[in-house]
Amino acid sequence: MSNFWNQFYQLCRNMDLRPTALGSKLNISSGTINNWKNGTIPNGETLMKLADFFDVSVDYLLGRENAQSNS
Repeated sequence: MSNFWNQFYQLCRNMDLRPTALGSKLNISSGTINNWKNGTIPNGETLMKLADFFDVSVDYLLGRENAQSNS
C-alpha cells in the first residue's frame, strides 16, 4: 500500500471515520477511494481538499513529512 493510503487511513481512524464515509462527505466515490487503497494517488485538487479537511499538509498526506499539523 502507498504512503498516501497509510496516512489517509490513519487520519480517518483518528477521527473515527471510515474512508468511504469520508468520501461521501467530500463527494469522492467509493471506487476512487478503493483505487487509492490499491496504490493510486489522488489528483492535486483532491489532495488539497483532503489536506484542508484533516488540517494537514499535502506533503504529510503523501508521507513526505512527519509533522501532522498544518499550522
